[in-house]
Amino acid sequence: MDVGSRQFAEIGSGARRRRIAYRWTGTDADDGKVALVWLSGFRADMEGTKATTVTEWARAREVPMLRFDYSAHGASDGALIDATIGDWLEESIAMLDLLGKRRAIVVGSSMGGWLALLLARHLAKHGASRRLAGLVLIAPAFDMTETLMWRVLPTEIKAKVEQEGVYYHASAYGDPYPITRRVIEEGRNHLLEASTFDPGCPVRIIQGMRDPDVPWRHALALVDLLDGDDVELNLIKEGDHRLSEPHDLRRLEATIAALLASVRDHR
Repeated sequence: MDVGSRQFAEIGSGARRRRIAYRWTGTDADDGKVALVWLSGFRADMEGTKATTVTEWARAREVPMLRFDYSAHGASDGALIDATIGDWLEESIAMLDLLGKRRAIVVGSSMGGWLALLLARHLAKHGASRRLAGLVLIAPAFDMTETLMWRVLPTEIKAKVEQEGVYYHASAYGDPYPITRRVIEEGRNHLLEASTFDPGCPVRIIQGMRDPDVPWRHALALVDLLDGDDVELNLIKEGDHRLSEPHDLRRLEATIAALLASVRDHR
């Protein structure tokens, strides 16, 4: 296998079968090492600034890493208007399985933070929490379809979604994107706000206090939802949503490095 080259995996069945693009920078020789798994944000892909920066950081330190594009993102199949959180969770679970027996530190940005938490909850329900060595969450947009989308939409826009099935929402990061009745209704199957849970691993949260998309109090609420006793929240006073400035990237690298070192020390 050409280490780091783009590959594809088939996930799902029937009409929901899709081709998912991924990159794996690891070899059989590092089978016992903890690997990093990158989960991108909504409408972001595995070639984004944070993803590629972490990849190069990991490669320089011989830390294996897996990153991929959700369906309807990047080089993967699908259309955003058809996709759901459940689809992206299914893909995240399948990608984790590619690591074999390796434990993983999952690094999730924005929506990827929600998926990282859903992945942890899924593993906990199946008695497999040991597969995770830690979570690093950057502006985690947990429950975003409900709390950050639906609840803040004006009444007339909600009516449009309910009646027509879709509304195209203006974005500060590119073209308008669809908010569909399907993604809102299916997203309610994956909400975290209703009950606390133990992710079964250390959690590190990095949150900007000048984030217009994920308010810092949203991250604070997440801390209350997590029953684990090793949860740290790092609030960045001038931090925005992307947290992609050079000093932000160095902070992210340092957070991952410290968590990796802690995992190695406790083997």
